[in-house]
Amino acid sequence: MISTYEFESERLGFRRWTEEDKIPFAQMNADKDVMEFFPKLLTKTESDAFVGRIEAHFENFGYALWAIDVKATNEFIGYIGFYSADSDLDFTPCVEIGWRISKKNWHKGYATEGAKACLKYGLDVLNLDEIYSFTSKINVKSINVMEKIGLVKEREFDHPDIGQESPLKAHVLYKLDINTFKAQKEIINEIRSD
Repeated sequence: MISTYEFESERLGFRRWTEEDKIPFAQMNADKDVMEFFPKLLTKTESDAFVGRIEAHFENFGYALWAIDVKATNEFIGYIGFYSADSDLDFTPCVEIGWRISKKNWHKGYATEGAKACLKYGLDVLNLDEIYSFTSKINVKSINVMEKIGLVKEREFDHPDIGQESPLKAHVLYKLDINTFKAQKEIINEIRSD
């Protein structure tokens, strides 16, 4: 088992990226099912450049999209983490939580489990005040994860960087702030103590 995890959930370890992650990550980014709700597939060069941007984000902010492993097998299965979204949107710049999991590891609850752990780490350890997530309205799987981890729907909007004819144009915006997070924790603690 890798002992250099920054933090863990029950089944997942969160760590910085390695050279060995680049090949399986590029395979994910070239998978039409994994990338269904993104504007395009990524080439190996584009995927590697994305890893470079993630690592630069770690250096600049102290957090980013962590590479995640299944602890029982040490298998790299994708990322879960935070990114500073700076698109030309009225709610940016903001800290966005996101995830991308290899297709063979879908339907195992990893995205929800890992995103919950990541959210807790972000609010409790990194002292982030608010965390956003946004995706296309048709990305029901990611919307379900957002709701399971306690994010609250703010509104719908058309993403300005996506063409009018694209089914990905219409987006939803979700958010969790530190006060709502603390209130949710108090409710959970009350339930557990009853």
